[in-house]
Amino acid sequence: MHGLTGPEVGTMTEDRAGKRDVGLWLGILLAFAATLPILVAWAPQMTDYPSHLAGYKIMLDHGRDPFLTRYYSFHWEWTGNLGSELLMVPLTPLIGLEAAGKFIAWIIPLLTGLSFLAVAWTLRGRIGVGAILAFTCIWSPALLMGFLNYSLSLALALFAFAAWVRWEGWRWRAAAMVPIGFVVWLCHVSGWGVLGVLVFGYEFGRRDWRNAWRACIAPWPLIFPLFPMLLGAGSNSKVGYGRQVLEYKWSILYRALRSNVEWFDIATVSVVVALLAVAAITRRLDGRLGWAALILFILTLVVPRHIFGGDYADYRLSTAALLVACLAINWPAPRWGLVLVAALFAVRIAITTQSWYEDGRTSERMLQALDQVPQGATVATAVAIPRRQWEFGSFEHLGSYAVVRRSAKENSNFALPEVHLLSMAEHDYRRFADPSQRILYAPWQKIDLRRFKPAKQADYLWYIGTAHPVALPDGARILFSTPNSFLARLANRPESS
Repeated sequence: MHGLTGPEVGTMTEDRAGKRDVGLWLGILLAFAATLPILVAWAPQMTDYPSHLAGYKIMLDHGRDPFLTRYYSFHWEWTGNLGSELLMVPLTPLIGLEAAGKFIAWIIPLLTGLSFLAVAWTLRGRIGVGAILAFTCIWSPALLMGFLNYSLSLALALFAFAAWVRWEGWRWRAAAMVPIGFVVWLCHVSGWGVLGVLVFGYEFGRRDWRNAWRACIAPWPLIFPLFPMLLGAGSNSKVGYGRQVLEYKWSILYRALRSNVEWFDIATVSVVVALLAVAAITRRLDGRLGWAALILFILTLVVPRHIFGGDYADYRLSTAALLVACLAINWPAPRWGLVLVAALFAVRIAITTQSWYEDGRTSERMLQALDQVPQGATVATAVAIPRRQWEFGSFEHLGSYAVVRRSAKENSNFALPEVHLLSMAEHDYRRFADPSQRILYAPWQKIDLRRFKPAKQADYLWYIGTAHPVALPDGARILFSTPNSFLARLANRPESS
């Protein structure tokens, strides 16, 4: 990897200045284009988004709603996973709960795209192939699944890294980076970790081997969030790799850009890796970011899947490694080259936008079922999910809208003790919290809802899935249906259950 010592400067002809401006304006256009899925859908069609929205409602209720108070409890803790929660506090009184959630989802891809431009411009004074190629990583699996706090922290980490580079030689840089590191950590601990890797990689890549040890101590202004973590601020200590580790690790590499169309997503990863290989062979990789990308790739392989009770800790890093590697490409290109690379992102965002538009219309129709649900009811949501499915399910947590709009007790929320700030007040989280709504099935399996445990303690059964169940709980009466969902009233439920 080719190391550079600072931003490229010097006299630039009018033609070269024009090319530089084209890259910058193209990048800004792509950053706004990245928000198109949010704009076309009535609400973000991220897998986890409805459950996050339900959590925000309970968080901001402060005991005013008697039903929410009866069913749930929310305990604030200062922990490295609060980015969206902190933003919702001032935004919700201004524009409302659902609008605030949508605004946060909208601003994250925009900030991420702009952070790519900030890094590239700070390092090289222009926007080249690498920064434009990085846009293919914006709609990552983490963002599509609705990991809002992590995605926000990653964008802020890239901005913070650009500030680290820009403030080179400024004597107050270390002092300024202390609060910045805390802000990134508060959004999400993984983004804070990526920031540390970026700073270390930058300092390591710009030194010769004799002074490489200095890179180890360079990120010291970022270490202070370790203290609340060591004191146990908000997260449990459980870690785990899960089953079939080698197969799983391979899958998160070739699925690093998993979205909607399997063959195209794999082809996109192949194109990106091929361009990275060409850049490495032709010595067009900037070591100031290349070493960080390599470290993130290694971490993807060695980090457990489950950390602090969260899932896909390593999967998040696979896409982060890929986008940092793209930003490491130091490859000036003519205008047609930038446009050609941008076309890859344009196709990806078009596919995602079309998918969100269709899923948004479908989810709006399914949510009409809530017109049949009274305030404070108990709703058991069952979501049928094929075991072999490439795209992320937009409706896996749709049942949480029963909490948002009907203050219902519902079973797809993130409400596990010592994992989430939200918990079930009645201590029945094992039977009535995520993932109790999931029914995984193979093509040959039949779905029998008589065996669905949450339905045994619910007033209503809300089923979502394209596979039609072969049986319903005894006495169930369907009140509302769409081609891929129905709401049923459950009969003869004992009041004490």
